[in-house]
Order: sequence, then structure tokens, then C-alpha cells
Amino acid sequence: MRTIALRVKRDSIELLYSENDNQEPFRKFIITYNTEQTIGDNLEKIKVALAGLKIDAAILLNSLEYEFSDTIVGINHNRIDIGLAITNMMNIPVVSQSDVAKNGLAKAVKHKERYNEWHLDYFGEYEKKRNYGQEAMLTIGNGYFGLRGAYVEAHADADNYPGTYVAGVYNQLTTKIGDRDVTNEDLVNMPNGQFLTFGVDGQPPFTINQKDIQDIYRSLDLKRGVLRTAMHVQLSTGHDLSIVTTKVANMQNWHDYAIQYAITPLNFSGTLQIYSEIDGTVTNGNVDRYQDFDQHHLQITGMSSRDNEMYMTGETKNSHIHFVVGSNLRLLKAKKQPPIEVNNQENRLQQILSTDVSVGKTYNFEKNVTIYTDRETAADSLNETASQDIASASYDQTAKQSEDYWKQAWNNFDIKIDTDITSQKLTRVNLFHSMVSAAAIGSGKLNASVGARGLHGEAYRGHVFWDEMFVLPFYTLHYPELTKQLLMYRYRRLDAARAYAKQENYDGAMYPWQSGQTGDEQSQFVHLNPITHQWDPDNSRLQRHVSLAIAYNVINYTQVSGDHEFMDKYGLEMLLSIAKFWISATTYNAKEDRYSIAHVMGPDEFHENYPNADEPGLTNNTYTNIMVAWLFNYLVELQPEVPKSTFKSVQKKSEFDDSLFDKMTDISHKLKLDINKNGIMAQFEGYFDLPTLDFDAYRRKYGDISRMDRILKAEDKTPDAYQVAKQADTLMAYYVLNIKEVDQILNQLGYHMPKEYLTKNIQYYLNRTTHGSTLSRIVYSVLTEMDDNMDQSWSLFSQALFSDYYDIQGGTTAEGIHLGVMGATLMIETRNYGGVDSLGREINLHPNLPAEWRSISFKQLIRGHWYDFVITQSQIHVTADADSTVQFKGKPVELKANQEKVIDY
Repeated sequence: MRTIALRVKRDSIELLYSENDNQEPFRKFIITYNTEQTIGDNLEKIKVALAGLKIDAAILLNSLEYEFSDTIVGINHNRIDIGLAITNMMNIPVVSQSDVAKNGLAKAVKHKERYNEWHLDYFGEYEKKRNYGQEAMLTIGNGYFGLRGAYVEAHADADNYPGTYVAGVYNQLTTKIGDRDVTNEDLVNMPNGQFLTFGVDGQPPFTINQKDIQDIYRSLDLKRGVLRTAMHVQLSTGHDLSIVTTKVANMQNWHDYAIQYAITPLNFSGTLQIYSEIDGTVTNGNVDRYQDFDQHHLQITGMSSRDNEMYMTGETKNSHIHFVVGSNLRLLKAKKQPPIEVNNQENRLQQILSTDVSVGKTYNFEKNVTIYTDRETAADSLNETASQDIASASYDQTAKQSEDYWKQAWNNFDIKIDTDITSQKLTRVNLFHSMVSAAAIGSGKLNASVGARGLHGEAYRGHVFWDEMFVLPFYTLHYPELTKQLLMYRYRRLDAARAYAKQENYDGAMYPWQSGQTGDEQSQFVHLNPITHQWDPDNSRLQRHVSLAIAYNVINYTQVSGDHEFMDKYGLEMLLSIAKFWISATTYNAKEDRYSIAHVMGPDEFHENYPNADEPGLTNNTYTNIMVAWLFNYLVELQPEVPKSTFKSVQKKSEFDDSLFDKMTDISHKLKLDINKNGIMAQFEGYFDLPTLDFDAYRRKYGDISRMDRILKAEDKTPDAYQVAKQADTLMAYYVLNIKEVDQILNQLGYHMPKEYLTKNIQYYLNRTTHGSTLSRIVYSVLTEMDDNMDQSWSLFSQALFSDYYDIQGGTTAEGIHLGVMGATLMIETRNYGGVDSLGREINLHPNLPAEWRSISFKQLIRGHWYDFVITQSQIHVTADADSTVQFKGKPVELKANQEKVIDY
């Protein structure tokens, strides 16, 4: 094993490189510490010094002794977990010399590798957006609620935001902005039931602050769904305490979560007070740019306490969703429970438990919390149901039910990556949050869907966007019933989509760009530019392609799951209604013998209209037109496969006349695209008339130009006037479909592309894209992989995989994780890099594994059968639970039930 041994000194770091298990001969390096530079910049010198050397592990020779980590050191009066930092920087495990001495090098390294792959850890107290972002990444939940990973001792302030969100609980409020009444619908921040803190000898309760906290370490155990925070506190009075908080969401009884609060007095005996709260004074305050709006969504209607229990009831102010939050508090292993004092304030319940404590002894307190709303529970039984729940709740029960769920879940969907610790950890982070955002919806008892930011924050006001398209394919391959319920959210709002189309003078069903409680359009007419602090017009509702994303989700689900009953009962009605909308959105030009679609936007939100145009929107967006043709083709092919009586019945419900099939066929052969002589497809008609931008000059001036729209508007310019894109747009169809399908549509439309046109288009648009959306890197990673440019694909994929962990957009993760990106990275790993494509009628295998990975393994549920895959750099190992056939390089490969088949490539 090739190792580096590190010894951290006062002004330098000594490195010893060995190619033989930390044995001689050594190559020695000295990294001089520069106090003018950040710790990160100083550590980066390690990477530079060791450039070109192969390293399997690092050994820390003089770490400090801590219960929560064995790789902490002191540098320039700061303690850091250098193990975490080096693992992130160099993708190798870091072990302590004491661990090596006790267990041997090989065992210590293997143990640390496994730990790193299953834990998301943060050491130290952070502030403002950085801590907000860590809270989002440490969120626990179950799809019914999300509980941000805040310190239990914190109330909302500039550095901490303990938000709680329940799926589907929205409320609308109206605020006067200038001379305009602006109505916003928000996913409501519910009463904070996780609050716990302590006091010593009757002194004021402890609050989160840098002066008192000596050390703090947060660790999310992805395998069991448990968040653990270890804190060493020294109060201004000299009292030293160790506080360990453990939180877990119940993945089976998804109304509950539980907290263990373990406190050890380190240098005193006396009395300890535990303060437990349910705080109903909370507002929606997670997103700075929303603070001009009224954010007070809750009306508290009742507060009660009895014994060790307390309950808060209330409703949302305008949507009138009733709720109850209940909790209990107890001291574990106590012969007699200490008395509990009640100290309620307006809209805030508080219990105070006081007990005698002795130095060096650990005291374990437990708080159980339950949340119910009348969206899933009868309104007249809310209080009784919550009371019965709390009476039987315990931390052990919640932890056991959670552990049982996660054990089954990881067996279902885990993706195992060999020789890449960081990719493995962040893949599991994405898997974890995908289920935290949605799991309970699969029960069929919740009329809700997944918001673009999960249940992790308040950005986009918790609304449902086209981002579903990036995560539903993953759910379908593992929990098809969950996907079905997410699609039912859309079906239940089909009438709202019809009403929206009619309102805008279209036929059929037009789904809103932003959807919330009822399925009406929640996009705003203005939005705040944080650079200029001015309100700019917002035409994002013109992204009508969201209806195409929903159609794609329906088709993907039925093809992969084989659930034709869903298609007959629900899906077909949605597809015909959406198709009817798109037919009505086209106009025919007899002179050109072409159809056009106007007044739309593509996924690139920088372009909302033409410069100096009187009407908003663009004409003939390439992605939109290709996907419309694809949808029309699919429906024409689907018609003979559906029982005639079923099809006629759905046609009648959808008011879809037989003549519209001829219309669809005509449109799908004559939609207009703007393509130049070099085969470059215009993002929309007239795109080539726009001037280009000097991106290098803007980068020199501003650094980060991802939100070029805001920069240009601050300069009194408009992105509408330039060839600049926020994210992938023109080439999106190649991500959603595949090259062969898109080429067939282009030929069908009468556009015959030159050789290597896709390569030229990819580079053309990469040169004009700022990746202001994290989804952009996802799409271009797939496009460049398709184009056999693996270096660029891997770079873009890695940035997307790291995007929330490193909050690469400079504070947006603070407002919630990016669920679409998380789901999409999983599909890149299995569909593109692993090469398992199940979208069509056959399973096609075409692996293209990154050089950084030795192998990837996963299982998928495809048309009712489980397939296990292990993909190496030269072989495909596949096992199915029934006789079946897969395609490899265009040829069928027969599989026998439960017998591994090895395919060389």
C-alpha cells in the first residue's frame, strides 16, 4: 500500500511518502504553513507537492484525541478535521497512527474507507449561508416531513434555520409591493418541535454561540438515517459539558421523529434544566429575497400540556389546513421522572425538566415529536390520533423502524462504486435525500409531489417543477408505486391544467410551470434581482415544455414498469389532453408549408422574449418542437395497442376528436426548426441574429457569471439580446431521448443533418452556456458522453455530483437541496456510465465506465423483474430473476433465471 504519513507542526506539515505500507525508504516533503493564506489554500500545497505520486491512504501521526473523530489537528490556533479535508481533496482515506497501531494498517484503512462511504460529516461551527447549506445537507425526513439538520438548541437567525416542512402543506399570502398586490403560495414552515436546550443551576438557557462552543461535530449516518451532533461546551461560568444529540425520522410511522439528548457534566455537580419547546412563532424566513413578502403563514389555535406531553394545534391562514404537533419529554433510566414545569408564551409551548446531576455521569433525555394534518387524517380526530401516537412513541422504536426501512431500501437501490470514496459517498447522499424527499408519498395516502428543493428548504417556495423528469426515472426503477403516486398528483390536477389552457386561449391541458396545492399557475409576474435590488418582469410561466416533461414521465413510467393499467386509466387521458394543447398552440404557414409554435420559452430561462418585442415569448424553440413531434409520434403508435373501447372512452373524456390524429401526423412532419448551413440548430427562430458576448471579459470583471442575466440587467442590458444561455436548452431532447430517436424526428421533419453535427452543436452551446442551473451540467455530461468525450463528461458530472456538497452556486443549497440534480446523477451513473438503458421496449447495454472507477454495481426493477448488474472496465455481469433477453451492441443476449451471464466488451 502506497501511503503518506503526516506530522502537523506549529509552522509546517511534514510528509513521508512510502510505496510499501508506510515502511522505509521514505521520500520527505515539508509544507511550510503560510498564516496569510486560508487553511484550505495551505492544505492544497500537499496535493501540489505530491503531484504524480500514486497514493492509497494517509496516516496522521499526531492527531488529537476526540471521541467523534481521530483525525483532528490544531493549525494556527484552529482545530480542523484534516482527515475530512484530505479525503475531499485527494479522494483517499486518512487514518490515525493510534488506529494503525491497534488494528494494523490494512484493517484501519478498510474501516475508514467504509466509514467515509456511509457518512456525511462536518466539523466546526459555521455561520450564515454556509451553515444553512449544511443544515439542508443534513436534513432527515421520510417524504411526509423534512426536518432540517439544525442544532436543536437553535431558533431561526442569521446563522441557523431549523425548518420543518410537510409535503403538500401550502398557504397563500398577499403582499403589497409598490402599487401591485403580489400573491405567493409557499410550502409552509411548520412549528419547530425539535427545539431542546439546557441550563445549569437555574441560569439562562444555553444558546448556540461561538464563545461557548469549544468543538462541534455533525455526522449523518446514511446507512441508518441517523443524525448525530457532538458538542463540547464551556459556559462563561466555567461549566464544561459534553452534549450529544441524536435525531432520527420514523420511516414507517412517518408522522414521528425522535431525539436523544445526552449531557455529561465534565467538571461540576449541581442541577441541570432541560428546556423543550414547540415553537409556533416561526415564519418562512429561509430565503433572503422573499423577505419583502408576508411570511406569517400559521394561525395557532390551541396549546395544551399534561404530564410530560404538550400539544399545539393550528391552521394555515388561508388554505385552512389544520395540524397538530405533539411531543413528550423524559429522562431515561430514571427511577422516578423529575417534575416538569410549564412556561408557555404566546404561540410557544415550553417544558422545563430539572434534575440533579453528578460530575462525569451522562444523563440521557428523550423527546418524541409527532405531526398530523387534516390532509391525510380526519380533522375531528387529529388531537386524539396525535395523543395516541405520542403515548406509545419512543426513540428506540423510531430508530428501529427507521433502521429496518433503510436496510431494505439500501438493498433495493444502493449503487456501489469501487475505488472512488468521494463518488461513493455523494452517490449515497443523493440516494438518501431522494427518499427523504418522497418515500411516504408511495403509500398512496398523500396528495403531493416532490418539489425541486425536496423538503429541505424554501427556495422556489416548495413548488413542483419539471425537475420531476430528472428524478422520477430513478424512482421508477426501484419504487414504481412511488412514481405512480407522483404522477397521480399531476392527474388529480388535470382539470386545473385544462382550466389554465382555456384561460390562455388554448385547448386541452396546459400544466403550470410552478405547481403547488391545487395545480394552478404559481409563477410570479415579477422577481427580485439581488444585484440591483429591483423587481424585474418574470415570464417564466411561458415554459410550456413542463407539459412535455409530464408526458415523458407518464411514458417512461409505463414503459419501464409495464403498468399498462395506469396508462389506460390515467396516463392516456393526460397524454391526449396535453397533445390537444400542443395542437392548439401551433400555427400553419401555407407558404412555407410549416407549423410554428410561438409564445413559449425553452429551459434556458435567460431568454423570455425577443429584444424590443411587444409580446413575450419565443418562436420555434428547438427542444419544444422536437418533443412535440415525439409525443405526437408516440400517440399515433400507441393507439392500436390500447383496447379500442378504452381508447374511445378516453378520447371522449379528453374531447379528442379522431381528426386530431391526422392533424398530429401532419404537424409532426412539418414543425419548423431554425438550422444553419453548418448544421447548428438555433435555440429558437432568430437566435442567430443575436450578437455574442465576450465571456472572458465578463469573467475577469465579475468572476462568477453563472447568473449572467442578473449581471446584464444590472448593466441596463438584457440577456434576451445575446447568444447566452443559463442552461442546456437546444440539445435537451438528446438527454431525454437518444441520438437515434432525435435523428429520426429530424429526418421526419425534413432536416438532414451533416456528419458530426452533434459534436459541433455541443461545443457551440457549451461556449454560450453559463450553467446558472445545476441541471445544465447534468445534461451536458450526458451529451458529451454520447459524443465520446469522456474527459469533459466526467468533469461536468463531477461538478454536478459535488454541487450541493460544495454549494457551488454560492449559497443556493442553504435554501434546499437540488433534487433534480441528485436524481439525475444516479441515472448518469447507471444509464450512461453503467450503460443500462431500459426506456425502450428492450433493455440495451452500452457501458462507458469512467477511468476513475474499477466497477459499478446496482440492481433495477424493470417490467416486474429484478436485474442485478456488475459493470467492470471489461465485463458486464448480469443476473435476472426470470428468463429474459437484453440487447448488447444490437444483438440479443439470452438470460436464464437466477443465472449470472458474463458479457465481455
